Amino acid sequence: MSIESWLLYVLAILILTASPGPSVLLCVSKSVNSGLTSARWAALGGVTAIFIILTTSFTGLGVVIASSEIAFTLVKWLGSAYLIYLGIKALLSTEKTYKLDEAPGTSGNSANSKAHFMSGFIVGASNPKAIVFFTALFPQFIDPSLSLFAQYLLFASTFIVLELGWLLFYAYLAHRSTAWLMAAGRARYFNRLTGITFVCAGAFLSTTKRVTA
Repeated sequence: MSIESWLLYVLAILILTASPGPSVLLCVSKSVNSGLTSARWAALGGVTAIFIILTTSFTGLGVVIASSEIAFTLVKWLGSAYLIYLGIKALLSTEKTYKLDEAPGTSGNSANSKAHFMSGFIVGASNPKAIVFFTALFPQFIDPSLSLFAQYLLFASTFIVLELGWLLFYAYLAHRSTAWLMAAGRARYFNRLTGITFVCAGAFLSTTKRVTA
């Protein structure tokens, strides 16, 4: 791959990863509600899911998933349902003031870390738009005369670095705003905002169309 092609790929991925989506919203919510460590675990879960999607798309499986009515619809509705569930959970929360649970032995223990990781993984894995994006994107940059494995490593590492970097950046910004959000009564408004956003994201995801021949 030429340096020009790689820079174009970086630009496309930079725009994609910088745009706030469900994974960003989840990391922001985790950072505010449970602390920065929880957001980091959620970010790792989301990146792991995207890495799997990226790999399957690169090897051709993404074409099958994106073009299969049953597989695509299943992934779409599972993802939509989970986002709406998170939104309803936030909307129904009676919490009025945040109390972070990031004390030693709480959000840092194995059970909670796995829960935050899986939460991020589910949100990242249940977005069929990522499958469509990668399936359509890779053929534009793959050079068949060069090693496919080497190109895969370059594609994957570039995306993972940018995706993880943006997720952690948004989580850090949210964490820096915690002092303001910790004021009495503001938790209720933040939960309402995130709840509505999650529900809207889930509803929007349900309108995603599969790739047609």
